Amino acid sequence: MLTYNFENIGSDTLYEYLYKCIKNDIIQGKIKSGEKLPSKRALAKNLAISVITVENAYGQLAAEGYIYSVPKSGFYVADLRDDRMKSESGLSENRIYSNKLNLTGGKNAYIADFTSNQTEQSAFPFSIWTKTMRAVMNDYQTELMINPPCGGVMELRQSIADYLKAFRNMTVRPEQIIIGAGTEYLSSLLIQLLGKELKYSVENPGYHKIAKIYRSMGVSYEYIEIEEDGPKVEELEQKEINVIHCSPSHHYPTGRVMPISKRYELLGWVTKTKERYIIEDEYDSELRLNGKPIPSLQSIDVSGKVIYMNTFSKTLCSTVRISYMVLPDELAERFYRELSFYSCTVSNFEQYTLAQFMDSGAFEKHINRLRNYYQQKRDRILDAFLQRTLKDKIKIREEDAGVHFLMQVDTKLKEEEFMEKMKSKGIKLSPLSSYYHSSVEKHKYENIYVMNYSFVDCEKIDYVAKVIENLCEQ
Repeated sequence: MLTYNFENIGSDTLYEYLYKCIKNDIIQGKIKSGEKLPSKRALAKNLAISVITVENAYGQLAAEGYIYSVPKSGFYVADLRDDRMKSESGLSENRIYSNKLNLTGGKNAYIADFTSNQTEQSAFPFSIWTKTMRAVMNDYQTELMINPPCGGVMELRQSIADYLKAFRNMTVRPEQIIIGAGTEYLSSLLIQLLGKELKYSVENPGYHKIAKIYRSMGVSYEYIEIEEDGPKVEELEQKEINVIHCSPSHHYPTGRVMPISKRYELLGWVTKTKERYIIEDEYDSELRLNGKPIPSLQSIDVSGKVIYMNTFSKTLCSTVRISYMVLPDELAERFYRELSFYSCTVSNFEQYTLAQFMDSGAFEKHINRLRNYYQQKRDRILDAFLQRTLKDKIKIREEDAGVHFLMQVDTKLKEEEFMEKMKSKGIKLSPLSSYYHSSVEKHKYENIYVMNYSFVDCEKIDYVAKVIENLCEQ
């Protein structure tokens, strides 16, 4: 068992001192390559410190590549060899181990990962979800053995229709709702439904996967600039766009909310020709932390030109791959006529469970609890960032946009250098510039970061703030 004296730690925090002790022992060979480290709980008990302290120290060591995790087994010492040995890419061996660690699954290797959209364990309603699953196993044994319709089981589609009516003021029939395992899958169905001969648009800045889906499907697409109020409608005309994919309620990554004037302008544009459509992606509209959710485009569309998409990955957890789209009547009829040979990609068990979860009122209660949870979490993070000298070095923008905000950092370091230094401290960031298509735009938004905080441990926020503060002073 590892034993260290904490009496003379100087200005270091407990976790920093523990991290340095273990790191030195690894470098000096006192802890051998491949050796398994004590469990966090066992080491904490032996040293009379908290489990969180050990967790933070292990997290830092893992981020720097000194140790690696094996799911359901624990932490092991990496093979450092000679740090002077470089790979062809210029990465040291410990860096290579660090990169591998991030691909192994299990617990996140970073102390704070602001790029992750995963859900913390404490935010998921395990008890009621488990109870609902048991009820479904008892009550739907026959239905669980039957292949679902191509659009999904009717019970869930009806539950979603009722939910949209009650909370989004959307009047839709369950037959218009198509269930699928993720919006990526539904997007591929849409392209087949609408046709590859149409020209699609991607927001700039925007969500990377949309362009990747279009490329993989072999369709023509153009980037459309996003202004303060939304996409440039005149650019849609100039580039002869047929289909625009947008997120009016919470644009990602900027967090902007499209005003009603721009929404009506878009609805005016879409009605000018027959083969024009709007794909409205409301990936996290339920998580508006202040005020009521913004009315959807679909709810004010009278022409049947808006295709509504949403997912339960944000409101339940990222591993619940249940998404849905609401097709206008004409497209719904075409879907059943041309694409009904597709099988629904979500299991009956998951669909019936979610339907029961919604019908019982548990989903509504969960959403209300989740909003409070994320609001408290966001406030805790912003307090840590803004109640110290760091507040003069950063600017926070769009903090009401779901579970992310933008942070602009006043530093002399280049963006790439700043990110690398943060990564070396166990903190992973995603720059706003990476969401822009052109290099000119990327330069304009240097050192602005998209801060996804759903998977960040608030116990580590003070450490994050201190690291940012120290780097800004360099």
